[in-house]
Amino acid sequence: MKTLVITQNIEQRYLQQIQKMIPEWTIISGKDRAIWQDHLQQAEVIVGWKKEIEAACLHEKSTLRWIQSWSAGVNSMPLDKLESNNILLSSANGVHAYPISETIFALMLSLTRNIHTYVRQQQTKTWHHASLSLEMHEKTVGIIGVGTIGKETAKIAKAFGMTVLGVRHSGQPEEHVDEMFTTDRLHKVLPRCDYVVVALPLTNDTHHLFGSEQFKQMNSSAFFINIGRGETVDEKALINALREGQIAGAGLDVVENEPLDENSPLWEMNNVIITPHTSGSTEHYTQRVIENIFIPNLRNYLAEAAPTINVVDYKKGY
Repeated sequence: MKTLVITQNIEQRYLQQIQKMIPEWTIISGKDRAIWQDHLQQAEVIVGWKKEIEAACLHEKSTLRWIQSWSAGVNSMPLDKLESNNILLSSANGVHAYPISETIFALMLSLTRNIHTYVRQQQTKTWHHASLSLEMHEKTVGIIGVGTIGKETAKIAKAFGMTVLGVRHSGQPEEHVDEMFTTDRLHKVLPRCDYVVVALPLTNDTHHLFGSEQFKQMNSSAFFINIGRGETVDEKALINALREGQIAGAGLDVVENEPLDENSPLWEMNNVIITPHTSGSTEHYTQRVIENIFIPNLRNYLAEAAPTINVVDYKKGY
């Protein structure tokens, strides 16, 4: 009998939908490792990556054929081994477009309108203007990584009358993006931006894409937002840029090493807002992964066709 392992707690209604599609299969579901760890070796399909899967399934006699990641990022997975074992991998890319774009604008607006400063002042019952003067309308935003999150961010930016510059590997044009650039032309984009939003996956090409040179290319009045992966930024260079006034401030949902070390100077910088890698959190997460991605892919898989939604290109790393 074929086995599907889901390493997450999902509602009974989703399990019922899946069971109707595969009535002959055994479905093992639950976040507790004790529920599924003894079933990994029999699994043909697994939803949600766990480190235990590597030892149990990545070998020549494995029955595993397809993994549906529970996250959009797959950089923490052993991609080389998955590829060599001919295991299909699909990500949860697209699940986060709404919540992360909301966080992006929350950070941009907070930094622009001094909300972060006023929250700190509230703790000490301080009534002070804090030199508020900036507004976000009709400014220029550079979106570095125009995937599903970048597209949604560009669409919302247009409601503020913003000029949108985009950077993507292919350089292909996109709706709501006024000008698109390839990554090798990043230096042409940064000097023009009032806001730089990084929404990149972590790959060999994007690791430390932002370093001291890139921060020097930015305007001293510009704000830097990172909601992609912390390792795309050289954190020491970012801290130096903030200290030296090379940029005006930063909103960070991700950092190089998480959780952020309690001794990091970023915690106490008045021009920095830190959120604990929560920008993708949403009440609709499970529904979007299961109904929008996994079930349509499962339908194709059962028809002896490959999944088509969010299939990871091992060569690109995403």
